[in-house]
Amino acid sequence: MKIYNQKNIKQQTTQKNKIIIGLVGEIASGKDSVADYLEKKYNSQTISFSQPLRDILDRIYLPQTRKNMSDLGKCLRKTFGEDVLAKAIAEEVKASKKPVTCLPNVRLENDIPEIKKMKNFYLIHIDTDPKIRYQRLINRSQNVDDKTKTWEQFQKDSKLYTERNIRNIAKKAKWKIENNGGYQKLYKQVDEVMKQIKV
Repeated sequence: MKIYNQKNIKQQTTQKNKIIIGLVGEIASGKDSVADYLEKKYNSQTISFSQPLRDILDRIYLPQTRKNMSDLGKCLRKTFGEDVLAKAIAEEVKASKKPVTCLPNVRLENDIPEIKKMKNFYLIHIDTDPKIRYQRLINRSQNVDDKTKTWEQFQKDSKLYTERNIRNIAKKAKWKIENNGGYQKLYKQVDEVMKQIKV
């Protein structure tokens, strides 16, 4: 007979009740804004698919451009399997002590199955007008080449390996949040979704 101590029981309960929020949306749709709000209001931990790529690019002294991250991700998946990043993220989700974890950049079909093996996974689509997304991109300058990016380059980015299937994945989301207004309108929609998830 297997004997569980109190620490094991507590850990099992935490894993069983943990909520995992996946966000899917095109470039600069507001996924990070939603993730930040979830951290502040719902004690969430943000775990990003792009962070391992950023870490590697820093280590080999290459700029964190969207193209470099896309190319690196493609190379890793080709060499180590299409689900290599998803497996890494799944381990980070399991290790998290927070009641909610947010994955703010679900971009590929192979990102989802590994995460869905865990219970309580919910996918939310963040939808924003392209012109608004472009303006937000150059204003925030998250990547080194964002501030100087032209509209044509922005449109070209949407055809990158990591971006081209986002609309298809978005169709699988249970909820869609429109993010064409201000923060208060966005947060209100997030709260409505979280009520339905019962957090």
